[in-house]
Amino acid sequence: MSPTDILFIHPNASKKIYQDLSKDFSAIEPPIWAGMLTRHCLTRDIRADILDCEALHLTDAQAAARVAEYAPRVACLVVYGQQPSASSQNMAGAVSLAEHIRAAAPEIKILFVGGHVAALPEEVLRRHDCIDFVCQNEGVYTISTLMQTDLENRLDKVAGLGYRRDGGIVLNPPSPIVAKADLAADLPGIPWDMLPMDRYRTSLWHSYSNNAVRQPFAALYTSLGCPMKCSFCMINIINRQDNRYADGSAVFRFWDPEFIIQEFDEFARRGIRNIKIADELFVLNANHFMKLCEMIIEREYDFNIWCYSRIDTVKERFLETLKKAGVNWLALGIESGNTRVRKDVTKGRFEDVDIRDIVRKIRDHGINVIANYIFGLPEDDHQSMQTTLDLALELNTEEANFYSAMAYPGSPLYGMAQEKGWSLPQEYAGYSQHSYEQLPLPTKYLSAAEVLAFRDEAWMTYHTHPAFLELVKSKFGQAAHDETVRSTTIKLKRRLLEGSIPS
Repeated sequence: MSPTDILFIHPNASKKIYQDLSKDFSAIEPPIWAGMLTRHCLTRDIRADILDCEALHLTDAQAAARVAEYAPRVACLVVYGQQPSASSQNMAGAVSLAEHIRAAAPEIKILFVGGHVAALPEEVLRRHDCIDFVCQNEGVYTISTLMQTDLENRLDKVAGLGYRRDGGIVLNPPSPIVAKADLAADLPGIPWDMLPMDRYRTSLWHSYSNNAVRQPFAALYTSLGCPMKCSFCMINIINRQDNRYADGSAVFRFWDPEFIIQEFDEFARRGIRNIKIADELFVLNANHFMKLCEMIIEREYDFNIWCYSRIDTVKERFLETLKKAGVNWLALGIESGNTRVRKDVTKGRFEDVDIRDIVRKIRDHGINVIANYIFGLPEDDHQSMQTTLDLALELNTEEANFYSAMAYPGSPLYGMAQEKGWSLPQEYAGYSQHSYEQLPLPTKYLSAAEVLAFRDEAWMTYHTHPAFLELVKSKFGQAAHDETVRSTTIKLKRRLLEGSIPS
């Protein structure tokens, strides 16, 4: 094995995060940020490699042994997940693996980067002796600058670095984030040949528009950040310079379509149809996403793409082009069926949009909708949550996600929870929507246990509803129907609902 300066590691916490859903139903996605950071280092003549512990199904002990074989100067645990909010829940696997690496190879320095670390850098260093360094934002320049040191001296010159010195914790002044003009040079894509591409699989529902074939699968960003300032979101925390919460760092950057199309060319060359565009909001800047779609259409690629949009950014004039480019699924953040509840947490004119009309137009153009709903927002009560469930059943979209509101570190809701003295997860897995330890927020009117119980029952109600199952069968076939039914046989265990912890 050739010498390695820095090894970027995606930890494996799937079992703890998803319980039995991890066996067959949860997706296994390429670690996008680990890939981008690896390519960044390689372009600066830093010897870098990637170890995806989740895709390789490695235990912590097995992964630590692999890391020791690489013998890097720095083991960098990249703590992200399948969506931005997954960083906190993935800390569970990252910290456990870091402890195993420290025991197996104490000479290797351990660095953490990710959304949770960016939100709480000092707390992470204080809690975990196994971590030597943390990045205070996205970490791109912090990492490549750190690798130019001997890892002991002149650390004060590494902008954005957090570390220990003389018994205390030092947080250096922030590092700049990568400017839009520098994205192609400083974050020039992902080295796909360094990843176990045969191991990745898409979500069950996404595969339905690809004859239920889940592999091969790839995911990428075409943009970073989000200009919105929703109080439940922490995606922009990695853009922070001196702001406490993510809503103060609402920065939106995108690669030029002429650059991004090269990634799609690579997917086509590899025979990959299932593609997730992981942008928080892909359908936002028409000059960006429409140009990219047109380039895909010109090449006559046959992709099965899913991407994200807000209800108020979807325009009917976009839909024909999106569909022709292979966008078969739009994930819509509907959040709540109650205007008062939704307006309290979302920014912009979303409350003025006719949700039913937008969903109908999307589906009229042959694009499937996966609707995202949140139960337990601050203004929610039983009636408003029932209104949200009723809306979901009425819309009867091809798939729906049901979430409990969480105070993710870095989000404004996290600050609200601290101010009000609400209970927050003491374990990282408590931030997972599907874990045994999940601890959502209470509302002004409901306990956390009431919110979680309603969420779990709502998910089951929707996915066993005859109209939904008939829709799945008629659109995607008997196999899709049967797999959907099989997913409902897996019952998530919840410590909160067993009464073991206070609500």
